[in-house]
Amino acid sequence: MDHPKSRYTYVGIDSHKDTHTAVFIDCFFEKLGEATFGNRPSEYPGFLAGAEKLKAPGTRLMFGLEDTGMYGRGLAVFLAESGQQAKHVNALLVAGERKTQNIVQKTDAVDAGCAARVLLSKFGELPDADVDGRYWALRTLVMRRGFIVKNNASLKSHLHGILTLHYPGYRGFFPEIDSKASLAFFMRYPSPGTLEGTAVEGLAAFLQEASDGRVGLGKAGMARAQGILDMLEDTAVPFQGIRDDAVRGTVRQIQANQKEIGQVEKAMAVFLEKFDCTLTSMAGIDMVCAAQMLSCIGDIKRFPTPAKLARYAGIAPVTYASGRKDLQFANQRGNRELNSIFYLLALRLIAATPAGNMRNPFFYEYYRRKVSEGKTKRQALKCVQRRLVNIVWAMLANGEEYVNPPLFAPPGKTEETQE
Repeated sequence: MDHPKSRYTYVGIDSHKDTHTAVFIDCFFEKLGEATFGNRPSEYPGFLAGAEKLKAPGTRLMFGLEDTGMYGRGLAVFLAESGQQAKHVNALLVAGERKTQNIVQKTDAVDAGCAARVLLSKFGELPDADVDGRYWALRTLVMRRGFIVKNNASLKSHLHGILTLHYPGYRGFFPEIDSKASLAFFMRYPSPGTLEGTAVEGLAAFLQEASDGRVGLGKAGMARAQGILDMLEDTAVPFQGIRDDAVRGTVRQIQANQKEIGQVEKAMAVFLEKFDCTLTSMAGIDMVCAAQMLSCIGDIKRFPTPAKLARYAGIAPVTYASGRKDLQFANQRGNRELNSIFYLLALRLIAATPAGNMRNPFFYEYYRRKVSEGKTKRQALKCVQRRLVNIVWAMLANGEEYVNPPLFAPPGKTEETQE
């Protein structure tokens, strides 16, 4: 009886922006051929026709793509629509195979050959290439928002560096440098010299309008405006106009990024409706967190059990056993982005609300119990993450909503103080 592996010809593909390189091997790791073709949809049918000629007689093609999310996605979708089997071969596995073979040089053909060898040796273990357009589009939105947020953080740091010289004590009246009122203020008054001749009443009226009424025109608003004027120092430097223009230009960039983030989040909220996702039913998971989590996990069917999802996220411990030794270490691999999402979610769920109530008494007590058992705070938090994986997996697999426990008021708090 033939072994299942003998029924296929294995094709490893190394994907790049302009071209793809494919290497064909049989079930005995013998190289059958090699092909390089352009990364254009018009060339995919020709490649597939040529692949049929290179395969071993009486076998089917099995494709392994190192990249199925960027440059290789178009090919992965084409292969799936053509009825071909396509697997995702992790780049770390390809690099490990190259080291195992003691191959010094690194070329597209070498990487494609290593991908084919991994595809053959791990037959049945590799995940199918994810060609569901929904998760890919959601991932695009999440990455787009993350890029803009990261860019805005750099801009805020740059703006802080300039304003520290212009307004040394600006945090006293604008704790958040990117709030609507603070950006409007620095746009109009980039340095103390531009405030010359400004009356307290006029500044208070400006702050009220810029903050959408959060800063009133009463005593508090007047006091804040007067405080700003009292804190001013002569910080003028030669060519002050250049620095003022730098402040205004940076503020415009931050405001444009904030507007773009808002538009991306609106599109994200609308697109999430296509998944019938219940993650936002848990207090602590907002729309953005749910989108980030879902874009990292993808189709939950990829993970038959919560344990597999925990390993994928790098939350499950790594066991090192030898003889009488049986040690466990934190997993530094896995999807680090997903790991960070679960970490921040765990922190939110064991923390108190602004009103002083526990956001989730169940996880708070679970965390305290683990600490009382002798675990460090870091280990106890990892236990909370692992419990969250179980819950998130059940919510996604079964479409269930999370039932939030009632807020817990610490001693001395009354129900009227709860949210």
